[in-house]
Amino acid sequence: MTWCFEPMTAAHAAAIAAWRYPGVYGFYDLDRDPEDLAEFMDPGSWEDVYFAVLGHDGALAGFFSFSGDAGVVELGLGLRPDLVGKGLGASFVSAGLQYARQAYRVEAFRLCVAAFNRRAIAVYKRLGFETTRSFRQQTNGGSHPFIEMQRAA
Repeated sequence: MTWCFEPMTAAHAAAIAAWRYPGVYGFYDLDRDPEDLAEFMDPGSWEDVYFAVLGHDGALAGFFSFSGDAGVVELGLGLRPDLVGKGLGASFVSAGLQYARQAYRVEAFRLCVAAFNRRAIAVYKRLGFETTRSFRQQTNGGSHPFIEMQRAA
């Protein structure tokens, strides 16, 4: 699969905010946390941070956010709900890592994932991420367990 990164636009953000994930993965619906949704929809937060990702057909397929400092880039990401579970995760995440290597000064990558999301955790482990800590985070109206993972660039 070929992935094309482009700056986030209002149209991309609105489409992504409308995505609905099935079952327990509905945890990742952006409107589950009003603060997360507000940040995501704010064009002032997009520059050099949020990127839309188009698939080989030119359709919006996902997004990445890149933040951090001191050489550690923190990833945020999402794949369009109908593409989840189709074996595209490793290719998608690898494309994000490659994009970040070219765009930022990177020594390491870090991400956080909801502890229940075994599929994503398995993808991250296959790509060399290791668990660095477990913690609870206030989001989606409650306190939820998360795992922080990191790997060298």
